[in-house]
Amino acid sequence: MSRGIILLCPLADIVPRRPYILFLVAFTALVWIGLCVTHSFTAFAGLSFICGFTTVTPQLMLPLVGDLAPPHRRATALAIVVSGLSLGMMVARLLAGVVANYTSWRNIYWFSFGAQAAVFFSLFFFMPDYPTKNARREENDVDRIDSRGNTVAKRSTLRNVLHYCKVLYGGIAVLIFRHPPLLQACLIVFCLSAVFTSYWTTLSFLLASPPYVYPSYAIGLFGLIGIVVICLGPFYGRFVIERIVAVVAVLFGTVIELVGVSIGVGIGTFCIAGPVLQAILVDFGNQASNIALRASIYGLAPKSQNRVNAAYMIASFVGQLTGTSAGNRLYAMGGWRYSGALSIGLLLFPIIVCVARGPREKGWLGWHGGWSIRKDRAPKAVEAKAEPGGEAGAVSEGGITVTNVSPDEKV
Repeated sequence: MSRGIILLCPLADIVPRRPYILFLVAFTALVWIGLCVTHSFTAFAGLSFICGFTTVTPQLMLPLVGDLAPPHRRATALAIVVSGLSLGMMVARLLAGVVANYTSWRNIYWFSFGAQAAVFFSLFFFMPDYPTKNARREENDVDRIDSRGNTVAKRSTLRNVLHYCKVLYGGIAVLIFRHPPLLQACLIVFCLSAVFTSYWTTLSFLLASPPYVYPSYAIGLFGLIGIVVICLGPFYGRFVIERIVAVVAVLFGTVIELVGVSIGVGIGTFCIAGPVLQAILVDFGNQASNIALRASIYGLAPKSQNRVNAAYMIASFVGQLTGTSAGNRLYAMGGWRYSGALSIGLLLFPIIVCVARGPREKGWLGWHGGWSIRKDRAPKAVEAKAEPGGEAGAVSEGGITVTNVSPDEKV
């Protein structure tokens, strides 16, 4: 999926999203049939890779929600979608375990195919057609006259392809280093994702070992702890994140996670209440911080939403891989407390990152612009000159929205 996020998601900034999303869902569903019927492990592995590569629809819908929701309700809308996504993954894991335990494992794949077909027809009948945000410039298709009066031939197909690759994929890196809030969000989500996966990976080892020695189905039921937390997400987004600046909301969520990890590390080896409380607080803090971060970055570059989301999700996936690998290694070395110490260290770093740059700071470090934790009222948008490098965007820090339109980004 990470490759799909890098290569497929940025394309949504230049192609119509309805046909693009419908194509990806239909293509994935058709390839999925092969997973249901194949008896070859090699074919199964290859088809799984293709399905993982094209299953990026949720990461296309989140920026779309950020586009459609008004700024003062963006956090609530994102909280609803993120909560639905998390609940779907949780129910899928539980359902897969139950179905595979009592019937053939192929039945869960057929069920997944049916679910994808249902998603396709739902989107086909109910999803409106949204115009592309970056229309391809027609002057690329005709000869042009330069400033000296000379005729300049239109770009070749190869040059157009290279231009799009530069804008789409190179633009991800440009966005990170042009917008400090995006880099700040990427650093934070890397650490939070690492803590999340480290906990849920090593929890299985802890509960399968003395003094607990729980069976596998009992360990799997621990995942249901997060249902209540997931259902609270939209309310937290509506009544907390929409009222305070993103940095404070993220600090609050991170501190909650830190408290949960500290409790789990302290008593988790001899009292089951430790892992339970840690699961609740880590899930809540992670979801609250992610909603706040997404709500803050989706206003940075309105014509580059999918590239902004791709940068954010790349950082998240790298964090998940890091947390899984490092957590397993440390647990093998010293047990539950070693992996817990890693999580505590990873949670202290986002706190430093949040404190280093205030919500109204225009530069990389500092707290210029005020210390109030409440969001400012957004004034009327101000048109700005194009930035060098070719990226169209808007700056929404501190409630000030500045729209930038650059010729190089009018792809």
